[in-house]
Amino acid sequence: MTGLTKVILSEQDMPTHWYNIAADLPTAGVELPPPLNPATGEPLGPDGLAPIFPMALIMQEVSTERYIEIPDQVQEIYKLWRPTPLYRARRWEEALDTPARIYYKYEGVSPAGSHKPNTAVPQAYYNMKEGVTRLTTETGAGQWGSALSFACQMFDIECKVYMVKVSYEQKPYRKLLMQTWGATVVPSPSTQTNAGRAILAADPDSTGSLGIAISEAVEEAALRDDTKYALGSVLNHVLLHQTVIGQEVIKQLEIFEEEWPDVIVGCTGGGSNFGGLAFPFLRENIVNGKQTRIVAVEPAAAPSLTRGRYAYDFGDTAQMTPLMKMHTLGHDFVPAPIHAGGLRYHGMSSLVSAVKAAGLIEAVNVQQKAIFDAALSFTRAEGILPAPEASHAVLGAMQEALRCKESGASETIVFNLSGHGHFDLTAYESYLDNQLVDYEYPEAAIEASLAHLPQVA
Repeated sequence: MTGLTKVILSEQDMPTHWYNIAADLPTAGVELPPPLNPATGEPLGPDGLAPIFPMALIMQEVSTERYIEIPDQVQEIYKLWRPTPLYRARRWEEALDTPARIYYKYEGVSPAGSHKPNTAVPQAYYNMKEGVTRLTTETGAGQWGSALSFACQMFDIECKVYMVKVSYEQKPYRKLLMQTWGATVVPSPSTQTNAGRAILAADPDSTGSLGIAISEAVEEAALRDDTKYALGSVLNHVLLHQTVIGQEVIKQLEIFEEEWPDVIVGCTGGGSNFGGLAFPFLRENIVNGKQTRIVAVEPAAAPSLTRGRYAYDFGDTAQMTPLMKMHTLGHDFVPAPIHAGGLRYHGMSSLVSAVKAAGLIEAVNVQQKAIFDAALSFTRAEGILPAPEASHAVLGAMQEALRCKESGASETIVFNLSGHGHFDLTAYESYLDNQLVDYEYPEAAIEASLAHLPQVA
């Protein structure tokens, strides 16, 4: 077992711009339908988003500029953890007995333990620049809430987090981490908003969902003049900020002397870490004729890309957001309480949905027990404990490596290990005690949820 184990770029090699795939989609014949005003059905202009987002982020949301410069203040905070390492998983390759070469980008070295600060910091920065003193948000497993709490602390902004109730109860130390950075954290659905009270009235035992928590956070931001809303995934500007991941990987693979990856793998819930890794490689497929397969791995408990419908839908349960065209299970779909709380979302990023609809990426859904099987295989070889969300990408990479074992193909596989699992030990305890449950939805259940999609001409 010889050769490099990891490559860490110098700070001088950090990306200076975010990459915007919207600039290159027309080359691939991909249409990106605009968000719609739910009251009129007309395309929503920047002013329609102004009550909840700062204008700088709104302009990034609608931009078709290929590269957008990263502000110096954001770059300086990025340097606390970026560039992040790219590892060659030599020990795991040996354990799997595969001829494949497996690389993983490890985003768990950030202060919050995941990729989420890559967008939390610029979002807090742009809000600060426009005089915003308070932000609300949602969080599933707590990765995003932790990241925004950290970022708000950097810019002296008050932060309130609506945390999905099942994760609030499963992951108390995530809550404490957010509170350490000064955030207020409440379980969602809560009695603090109209949306939360309505959900509790209908189902007092609701475990919550990201769609519900988004409704609560958006409602509070819309009703207060001093408050804006920040979203941790799904939206174009969020995926834009995450492209520092893929840009770094391209430079790091050159140092490893890899010609070009055959397969890119990422987990998907809303699409941010997946897009952050995949989009710079997808650009090479579109513009320069590369042939990299790009595989999204989602939970069977929230299978929007594999079993959802590509249609206009609300991004939240209470129907407060604009309508976005995306792969969706229906805005009132509540995923089962799997431990990968960050992936329990009914919809998918419009950008990811558009490239999936165009056949530019693949998608698979996997069960909870299988992702923990893969995580244990990985951590016993490589030593890093993956978050349940990231373990979906671990399983996806493992499946590709075992395919190579069967065929004898010596392919290069790159996946995003988007966060560590140090706050997810209760999930691993359930796994080791054989208490995990897999979930499968009958087609009728999904069709019943999709029957409530808004009617769009």
